[in-house]
This record gives sequence, structure tokens and C-alpha cells, in this order.
Amino acid sequence: MCGIAGWVLANRHALPESFLDVLLESMEHRGPDGSGTFMEWTSDSRYQIALGHRRLAIIDIEGGPQPMADGADVAVITYNGEIYNYLELRQELEAKGHTFRTDSDTEVLLEAYKAWGEECVLHFRGMFAFVIYDRRDQSLFLARDHFGKKPFYLLEQADGFFFASELPSLLNVPGINKELNQSAFTNYLVDRYVQGPDTLFSAIRKLSPGCCATWRAGVLKEHRYYSPPFSTSARQNLSYEDSVDALREGLSEAVAIRLRSDAPYGAFLSGGLDSSAIVALMTRHVSSPIRTYSVGFEEDGYSELGYAREVADCFETQHQEVVVSTDEFFDAWPDALAKRGAPISQSSDIPLFLLARAARRDVKMVLSGEGADELLGGYPKYQADPWISVYHRLVPQSVHRYLLAPALSHLPYSMQRLKVLGRALDERDFNRRLRVWFGGLSRERFEQLSRKPFPNSQDDVFPFSSDPGLGNARRARFFDQTSWLPDNLLERGDRMLMAFGVEGRMPFMDVALTDLAATFPERAVSNKKVLRSLMQDLLPANILARKKAGFIVPLDVWFRGRGRTYIQDLLASNDSEIRRLCDTATIDLMLSEHLSERHNHQQILWSLANMELFLRTFKPSMAHEGLSRANSNEPIREVSLSSH
Repeated sequence: MCGIAGWVLANRHALPESFLDVLLESMEHRGPDGSGTFMEWTSDSRYQIALGHRRLAIIDIEGGPQPMADGADVAVITYNGEIYNYLELRQELEAKGHTFRTDSDTEVLLEAYKAWGEECVLHFRGMFAFVIYDRRDQSLFLARDHFGKKPFYLLEQADGFFFASELPSLLNVPGINKELNQSAFTNYLVDRYVQGPDTLFSAIRKLSPGCCATWRAGVLKEHRYYSPPFSTSARQNLSYEDSVDALREGLSEAVAIRLRSDAPYGAFLSGGLDSSAIVALMTRHVSSPIRTYSVGFEEDGYSELGYAREVADCFETQHQEVVVSTDEFFDAWPDALAKRGAPISQSSDIPLFLLARAARRDVKMVLSGEGADELLGGYPKYQADPWISVYHRLVPQSVHRYLLAPALSHLPYSMQRLKVLGRALDERDFNRRLRVWFGGLSRERFEQLSRKPFPNSQDDVFPFSSDPGLGNARRARFFDQTSWLPDNLLERGDRMLMAFGVEGRMPFMDVALTDLAATFPERAVSNKKVLRSLMQDLLPANILARKKAGFIVPLDVWFRGRGRTYIQDLLASNDSEIRRLCDTATIDLMLSEHLSERHNHQQILWSLANMELFLRTFKPSMAHEGLSRANSNEPIREVSLSSH
């Protein structure tokens, strides 16, 4: 796991090699074990090629520095990630006559490119973002892994492009247009995150998950090499019993190959089914006690530490707990946001940030249960939505609108989940209903807050999925795997862990396992039933019986207590930028209603506060109803929140 950066530029805009150090410096946390640079002109002297690298050494600690050239000196790579099946690929390549000078997966990736060209990505099981400069035809090959576990940002210009593992690195590019992306801003307000490939800067985009690109003679062409298999109505041909057996073999093997490491490792353990299953399988592949790490809170009812402790005791792990206080949370917030390079859409980012800081004292790599809900149908919305469709068929719209909807909307503050269900019942269109499950803004609230009409484009959350064979549950899982995961959850995991040089590995997001799960019958992937069956004899009954809870931060309590001054400083102060972009009366009303416990506006207040902190930290230029901010080229600055 590392950080990469570089560029290709026409000669008239060439930059000194020392500028690579500028791009890499802001990502030192991603690669504390060293750095390297490479620069060369194409043979016709028209283009300058620059590759940079910050290294976190996990495999072949001494032999894997980058950028790395192959033995024949025809290709050079800068690469972030891990290829878990590199040993098997190495054997296959050696049988083809390829030779190796190191034991690193980097060299295997490079030789795989020489053997299979752009189709090399079809052979990889892992997480990766890389750029290969091929001296044979003066081309560049760029690729990002199947699910977008590793980040890849692009800044395209008329005469070339820049790339980096993290967005803030690209803000150092001379003359960059730092204009706020208004469409992405709207997307963030509506859905609480920005759907890729957009970012909040108009000039910067992401290379999409499962995509690669080739640059030749000034032209960059991108294409998709992978989509989740259930998006094409994959045939379901396994029985339930066979599905359990297949998951047992597939998940165990996915865990095993992710334990390949020359550095110490552990696991993040929440006490939920997913992370507990990973720890259970890890113990079958290692002889020494596993290091496990859990995070919780001082407030009653918000901590899962007891469940995690039960699993840790069951498997005799070396267990460590991190208890996050209000002050620790708010003190870490600005730094966590700066490392993410975007607003923190979910408050659980910050406990994860603090957990990674604690784990880094012992380990460089951790396994986690991320991706299980999307793969095996764990979110309650997957189970609720079919019943909502039945409700719409049985209950006349007039009865719902005039009798049931008003009753649900006036439920007390303490019954927030039922209020969300009420909002979902209001929406007969599946696309708009999906937005409700994310906790996004309703059309009415958006128009109140933004002072402009709800954009029609926001009604279609599936612009990339036109498969008529998908039922609603599979459509929701497809959306989550192709947008919610890479653009929010995986982005969170990468930035919060890599802020401290910790690599995260996710066995449930193995590409072979995903292909396998596409053959499971629907009942196997309802509420992760197949995983519960697999874990029946391995996990404590108390863990197996737990309902999906999610990781809940006590923001509603903190915003009305010691965290009150933080949120007011961001949203109610005279110099608040978000008050120039949104309706101030609506912001003030939501603050008042939340603080008085009349309504729970925790999610939208958190979203607005994070946007405000983002604007203060990265200072994008923006124009809104004739307003534009001066000094938009000021450097990124440290932001602290007053608690006094």
C-alpha cells in the first residue's frame, strides 16, 4: 500500500523533477517507508513522463522500491495496492519464461503486463491503482481495481494530465482551476456523498472502479474491464446447501491469501457478524494469537465493545479497545477531513481514524468485514423494500397520503427509524425510495435549503444500470457495490487507515468470491443468511442472533451537549461559507429544532457542517447567485474548531 503521483505533459509545459516531491510530500502518511521518482522524455521529445511513489512496505520489504523497471528495462511502474494472488501468477509467468529479481508483487504485476498487455488486470485478485510507462511504444497504461478499493484521481489538461492517490496532492498543480463543482455539491446535499467519477472540484475526477485507460501520443482513452456479475442477471444455479459449502471454501481462501505479508497484521473487530466471521477464519490459518482492535464510546447504548470483547475472548485474541470521548472526536475531525480530501459524510469515519492511529503502534495491515452487506444482502432496506412494494399495491395512495403518512411524520423524536420508514413508504418510485434509505434530503427539504428546484437528474440514481432483469433487491445491491461502496465506504477506509500508514484488506470484496456469490439463490443472500449458516458452529450464539445495527456515533447527544459549540461555530457564525450557499433561515430552523429535541436533524446538520469545514480547509472558488469568493488560490490551511 502506497501513494502514487505523476504526470504526462507536452514539452512546453514541462516541470522540474523536484515537483514530484511536492506532489508526494502531501502523501507522506501513505508511504512512510521511503519515496522514489522517475522522469523521462518520449523519444520524439514531445512529452515529459513523470512517475512518483511513496512506499508502505508490506511484501518484500527490502526488494520492492518504486518506481520499478522490469529486467529488460522496457517498462516502468508506480503502483499502490496489493496483488494477493501474486505467488500463483509468478509461477504461471515463470512457466512462460519470465524471470524475477525480487520477491515483490510489484514485479509480478509488471511482468504480467508484459505477458498479457492490458488484459493483465483480468488476472489480478487484489486492490490496485497503477501507471505503467511502456517505452516500446511510448504509452502509459492506467488501471484501478475492480471495486475501487484503491483511489485514483485525474487532473486532465489540454496538453496532458496529472494523477495522484489523493485529491489534495493535485491541488498543488500550478494554475489549477479550483472551481467548486456545483453538480457535485448538489449531489452531496441530496445523497450525503458525491457519486463518482465527479469530485467537489470541477477540474478533478476519479478513474472509475473496474476501469483502465491508455495514453498514446496525447490521447487518453478509458474503458471498463469489470462490472459486478449480478448486474447482468447472472444465472443462479446453486442450492442453498451448496451455497453454504461454496462460501465456506471461497471465504476461507479469500482470508488466507490476504494473510500474505512480511509485516505484522491484525483485524478490526466490531462484534458484528461480518468482522467476527473474518476473525474466526483468520484463527484457522495462523498459529499465534491475532491482534484485534475495537472502538466504542463512553455513552450508554452506543458502544459495541461488549460484543467485540465476547468474540475476542472466544478466539483468545490480543485485544485492544479504543474509547472515543467527545473532545477526542471533535479534535480529530479537521485532520480526518483534511486527509480524506472531501466532506466526511458519515461520522463513523472519525472513530475509524482514531482506531487506525492506535493499531499503527503494533501493525501495518488489518483485515476487516467491509463489503459483506453489499455482497450478501445485509442491509435492512434489502428486506424492507419488497414489503413496501406490497404495501403500495394493497393500500390506496389516498389512504396513505391522508391517514397514514401524517401519523408517521408526527412520530416522536425517539422513533427516528419508523420516521425513515414512513418517508420510504411515501415514495412509490424505487429510485427515489433508495435515496431515502441513504438518509438523503427529500425534494421539499432540498428546495428549502438550496433555494433552487430539485434537479431532475437526481431522480435517476441508476444511470449506469439499464438491466431490466434486475429485481429491486439486486438493483440496490448493484448500486451499493458500484457507487456507495467505492465513493463513500471504501474511500473512507482507505483515507482513515492510510492517514497512519495502515493497510486495510477486505476478504468479502474478493473478485472471485463476488463471482461465486452471483450463483447463490436469493434466499441465501437475504439478511446474510448463508453467512449465518456458515458461522453456526464457529461464533457465539449471541453474535449470530444480533440484528444489523450499524456503527452509530452519538452525534445527536453530542450536538446538544459538549459538541454544541462545534456545530454552532460551523453553521451559525457570521463567516460561515455554507450560509452563502444555502438558505440561512432553514439552517437556523434545523439547528433550533434539533437542539430542542423537536426533530432529529443529525444527518443533514452533520453533512452541512462537513461541507463548511471542507470549504474552510480547501478553499475552492465558487459562484452562487452572483456571489464569488476572492483569494481562491490560497493554500490549504489547518482548521481547528473552538470548543469554548
